Order: sequence, then C-alpha cells, then structure tokens
Amino acid sequence: MGVFVFLPLVLPLTAWPIARLAEQRLHPRIATRLLTGVAGVMALCSTVCLGLLMVVGTAQLPGNPLPDGWSDPEVREAVPYDEVAGKAAIPALLAVAVLCGRALWRHAQVRRRAHRALAGLPATEVAILPDGEPYAYALPGGTRGRIVVTTALLSALRPAERRALFAHERVHLAARHHRFLLVAQLAACANPFLRPLRTAVVYTTERWADEEAARVVGDRHTVARAIARAALVSRRTPVPALAGFALPGPVPRRVAALLAPAPGGRGWPSMFTAVGMAAWAAAAGTALSALSSANSAVTMIVILRAATPL
Repeated sequence: MGVFVFLPLVLPLTAWPIARLAEQRLHPRIATRLLTGVAGVMALCSTVCLGLLMVVGTAQLPGNPLPDGWSDPEVREAVPYDEVAGKAAIPALLAVAVLCGRALWRHAQVRRRAHRALAGLPATEVAILPDGEPYAYALPGGTRGRIVVTTALLSALRPAERRALFAHERVHLAARHHRFLLVAQLAACANPFLRPLRTAVVYTTERWADEEAARVVGDRHTVARAIARAALVSRRTPVPALAGFALPGPVPRRVAALLAPAPGGRGWPSMFTAVGMAAWAAAAGTALSALSSANSAVTMIVILRAATPL
C-alpha cells in the first residue's frame, strides 16, 4: 500500500485549475455533471482513505475492542507513519462525519421550513408570497416541486422578464439542481480541497438554468435583463434561507455570458484543447484516486483478515 494510501487525500488539489477551466470553457450542463461527479468520487475516495488509516490508529489505542492482531507490526507496516497518520485520522474522520451530518440536517430543515411557509397557499406550480422583500427560488419536493416568488420581485420585473424568471426556476426543478449542489456541498465537507468545485457547481447550475431559460424565451438579452434587474432590486435583501438550494452566483459573469453567443453543445471536449486537457486530467485524477482507494482497501482487508484470530 505504501504512500499511495495518502494519494486520495491530496489529489483533490488538482480540482482548483480544473474547476476554473470547466466553468469558463465547457457548456454549463456538461460542466455541472463533470464537476459534481469528480467531487463526489474524490470525496468518497478520501473518506475511504481516512477510514483505512483510522483502523490502524484505533488498533493502537489501549482498551480498544479490535482484535490484538490488528495492531501487530505487520499490520502497521502497511501504512507509512502509522503512529501519526493513524491517530490523526480518527479526529479527521469524526470531523467529516459531523460536518456531513450537519449539512444534511440543515438541508432537511430548510426544506421543511420552506414547505411549512407555503402551507395554506394554493397547490399550484408557482407560489406567490405577499412579501415586501424581493426574492425567488425553486423548492424541490413532491412530483415536480414549486416555484416560490414574492410580490415585491414580480412588481419589479416586466412581463417578459417574469417569463424568463419562471423559465429559469423551472430548469432548476426539472434538472434536479439541488442534488448536484448537495453532492458538491457534502464533498466539500469531506475534503476541504474540494471547496473550489462546490463554488464552481453553484455557478454552473445557475448558468445551466440561464441558458435553458434563454432557449425557452428565445431572447438571451431578456434573460440577462431579468437577472440584472432582480439582482439590483434585491441587492440589500438578506439572502433567503432557501439559498442553500441554489445560490445566485456571480451576477456580472452570468449577465456577460448571456450577452455573448450561446455556448456550444458538444458533449466531451477534444483532448487537443486547453479545456479538453483539463477535462481529461479531471477524469484521470478521479480514476487514479478511485483505483488507489480500492487498492488500499483491498490490501488492508487482506492484511486484517490474516491478522484476525480464527
């Protein structure tokens, strides 16, 4: 196993330039799926790595319930720097469990509060709240989910911009963007090196919805105006609790992208381009991380089985 057991912990460092190139050069739909997949796999691999290290560290603690053979020198030699790495992995894995558990709990709590806030309103696709604060969000749940918008925001938008707003939020619901965001958030909790991917996924999901809304409305400038106007009227409005599902992202970059030509819809980029090399590097890094974790896990299981008394 050797030093390769640590590989899944540091490979997410490659996510930083990859995230930047993907959100700039790939179609938002492709970038969202690629970055979310990379983040999920790398987070799982790094967690498996911590689990393997924790086995070695826990076996060395006095009074542990594990078999004595698990702390034999033969087992400990499978992990370099076993005394330091093994014991350090215990609080690290506990921190990952606490952070991921807290993120899931908050996500569920926000959804429950949002659904309770809509109690008593007609069960329509669009729920209009009589609120003086301008905001809107897509609330997943049920068969299709609901679009929540306040009267303050509706009054600030023109009819064409309202259509763009509704088209944007429908894309969030139809594409299940909250799932991509949740996976990216859990990945960032599991490994801090994956936080750039979470930021990138927040941006690419918004860009995905922007592009689909522009296709439905048929006018990219209308969608750009709707985004800019909504951002202007809500610039002093506190971020609503449902921002955890879809943060607004950098508005100037989104508007600039909509004022430019539509991105190409080609599936996987060519390797002979900068973005293609980044995409292939992400795929290779993810595969390498997964293979390293699998190899370490299998090796550790074989060693522990051999050290476990019959």
